[in-house]
Amino acid sequence: MTEASSAHAIRRSHWRRDVVELAALFTAVAVADIIANMVAHGPSGPVMLCSAAVALLATAGFHVWWSRRHENAPPPTDTGATAASPAGQAPGAEGQETVLWRMRTTVRDEPGSLAALCTALAARRVDILSLQTHPLSNGTVDEFLLRAPEPLTSAALARTVAEAGGAHSWLERADTHDLVDAPTRMLGLATRTALDSAELPLALRQLLGRCTIRSVPARSLSGQPLAEQVPTEGVLEEHIMKFRDPSGGSLTLERPQLPFTPTEFARVRALVDLDARLGQRVPPRREVLTLPEGNEITVRRADTSDLAAAREMHDRCSPKTLGLRYHGPVGDADRYLGHLLSPRFGRTLAVETASGRLVALGHLLWDGEETEVALLVEDAWQQRGIGAELLRRLVAMAAEAGCASVYAITQASNTGMVAAMRGLGLPLDYQIEEGTLVITARPTGLPARREHRESVRAQDGTARR
Repeated sequence: MTEASSAHAIRRSHWRRDVVELAALFTAVAVADIIANMVAHGPSGPVMLCSAAVALLATAGFHVWWSRRHENAPPPTDTGATAASPAGQAPGAEGQETVLWRMRTTVRDEPGSLAALCTALAARRVDILSLQTHPLSNGTVDEFLLRAPEPLTSAALARTVAEAGGAHSWLERADTHDLVDAPTRMLGLATRTALDSAELPLALRQLLGRCTIRSVPARSLSGQPLAEQVPTEGVLEEHIMKFRDPSGGSLTLERPQLPFTPTEFARVRALVDLDARLGQRVPPRREVLTLPEGNEITVRRADTSDLAAAREMHDRCSPKTLGLRYHGPVGDADRYLGHLLSPRFGRTLAVETASGRLVALGHLLWDGEETEVALLVEDAWQQRGIGAELLRRLVAMAAEAGCASVYAITQASNTGMVAAMRGLGLPLDYQIEEGTLVITARPTGLPARREHRESVRAQDGTARR
């Protein structure tokens, strides 16, 4: 509508309103004249005036009483309203505890399939907090973050989804960290990967959930080829993804309990490509500490650029010290350094003296869903608290990375490593087998979901652990 036509409509509306008001005025004058004539010339004029006054007073009193009654009455409750629920409670379940679930299910790629599933969840008082779709050739995989009443069991929730048309459903308990939307989460993982090469396996595990990540070097310690040739674009199978490792070799991801989707494959490939483009990088953080006897040492991150200095430290170590660390022939110690110092397999802390000489190394190695910690301190610098300081820092790094446990493999006679582990002040598990001691610690402050995670795999309405 143009401005001219709008103005014309407004003027026409004003003209009609003026005519109506003028007609109402003439009508009111005529009615008043009729009533005045009846009162003035009729025999019951005073009675009519008194009756009208009483009627007006009664009407006014009733109006005042009705208004005050509604002002003091409680607000009406609308059971169909979708008002915001308190934190941690599902809509319509006030006062009832709720839990968070991550759910993935496959629905038919037909109009109304997702609506039927959402309606079924709403009938069980389940609130959908977020939804991601993964299109496939034979359907669509929908990933939900749900807030459900605590009495609703995982089996009942799986049956509800199956009855609504969901197939190959998978459930696991979630926590508040999962409330972050997908783009924000991906940006955070990309930032972690860009800052530190050692963060790539951790970022991939956080992105995909429980999975096994294996980084296979291009060649073995003896020089034999190990890694298979992976195409540049990567390989996606049902439960396996393979990529070229940016540091050489191959990177394999496995998740037996849940198939990978093309969307997940694209996200993982983006992080791997980012890591390859940026090259090897280690945060340049250095901390200077003073030992009890007054000597200053520097603790920093190490990588393959420290390979020569680490070999020189090996030459200064006794065969006993190297044997306690590597549990094998002393002559093979140098061959492990390239693997240990690579950020792809974990994180390494180095200790330098004031003159810049390397005197200790501490390794945090990713081993599937577990983490191994290992220490090597030059003989002349042992019994000064360096090993305990390195171990404390490595375990703290494992806790920050979300590792559920940290274990050390040593010999039962290695009292120094045992004392360092006990000095952490954490619950420890000991396993001794043919002289080999495995000490496992569980860092504090880990997310509860890693200790109390419940997984359910359901298909055709049957939930199975």
